[in-house]
Amino acid sequence: MTRLDVRKTYKLYIDGAFPRSESGHSYEVTDAKGRFAANAALASRKDARDAVVAARKAFGGWAGRTAYNRAQILYRVAEIMEDRRPQFADAVMLAEGATASQAAKVVDAAIDRLVWYAGWADKVTQVLGNANPVAGPYFNLSSPEPTGVVAVLAPQESSLLGLVSVVAPVIVTGNTCVVVSSFARPLPAVTLSEVLATSDVPGGVVNLLTGDAAAIGPWLASHMDVNAIDLTGVAGRADLATQLEVAAADNLKRVRRAPAAEPDWTVEPELDALTAFLETKTVWHPIGL
Repeated sequence: MTRLDVRKTYKLYIDGAFPRSESGHSYEVTDAKGRFAANAALASRKDARDAVVAARKAFGGWAGRTAYNRAQILYRVAEIMEDRRPQFADAVMLAEGATASQAAKVVDAAIDRLVWYAGWADKVTQVLGNANPVAGPYFNLSSPEPTGVVAVLAPQESSLLGLVSVVAPVIVTGNTCVVVSSFARPLPAVTLSEVLATSDVPGGVVNLLTGDAAAIGPWLASHMDVNAIDLTGVAGRADLATQLEVAAADNLKRVRRAPAAEPDWTVEPELDALTAFLETKTVWHPIGL
């Protein structure tokens, strides 16, 4: 008897679970040569709302964890990715048309990027916070705090390294997020969601939707319970970026603006990704009390 392959069903990742799209729709994903690779769930507006609800529910507990604990959890994600290197390399080769050696370098860089951001978890406050000199009998202390729920439009070309590079700084600083993956290259993102589900990341901290940023993005940008939006995934699409910035202005969201072209994700990261979704809290306290 000839054995049939057990084909994988690619789903969304919301609140720590893997639901199918509420719409029941999917779309065809092809490899770098245009050949059929999989059917991915096509996220709907309802799926986006569910993801925001999950992210909001998870925010208080995640932001309340110690920075050291968030670092441990992010490092744990890197550990599991290391164990599943062949699966990630296969996903990158399929999605991006990379050779085996190129895919291996991408996976290495993505794992190293997670470790790099994990190392910053308990250092951000020391670097960005300070004791302010004031003319009066007061202590004046400023410290960074997470913004809240962040919508992330992931890079379209760099389906793994770019994705890790925009998600890691959001969550390591205590935010939760709703991520819209690359439309044409969603498989590395779905593989990453499986790692998140089997690591120590609480459900709802990262919620991943597969679908078109042009369709889901406007609903996330205008959603009144989303506090910030990262427009990296619409790099080079000036009209869509402007539309999303206008929608985000309705409730004064923080906006990480879309670059003119997708960045080179192999370049060492800087602190701007960490600071983009932090607020500064300043406390005054009388001296001697």
